[in-house]
This record gives sequence, structure tokens and C-alpha cells, in this order.
Amino acid sequence: MAHPKRKISTTRRDTRRAHDFGTPKHLGVDPQTGETHLYHRAHVHEGNLFYKGKMIVEGFTVK
Repeated sequence: MAHPKRKISTTRRDTRRAHDFGTPKHLGVDPQTGETHLYHRAHVHEGNLFYKGKMIVEGFTVK
């Protein structure tokens, strides 16, 4: 099993880990329905499926 020859300082370790945190999801508001949803995802509003501000499926039910 490989081991480091020298101890890695806490500053170097923490600098490397600085990019490992999660970022919040970007939300958008549909101009037609006013529904908040994830970008580039279809969403259900009052039983209809919407995508890019247009109704795609009428009477959609989530299984």
C-alpha cells in the first residue's frame, strides 16, 4: 500500500479540498405558470406537463 514520503501540510490538504463542496441547484420560474422548477427539466403544474413554457402533455400523472 502506498504511503506519502512526507507529511502533507494542513494548508495544502485544505486547499485541495476547497472545491469538494456541493453547490445549490439553479431554479427557474416558468413565465406561463409561475411554477418554480429546475432548469432544463419538465415540470407538472395542475396535472399538465410543461417544458420551456409550453404544455407538452395534458392530464399527466406521476407514477
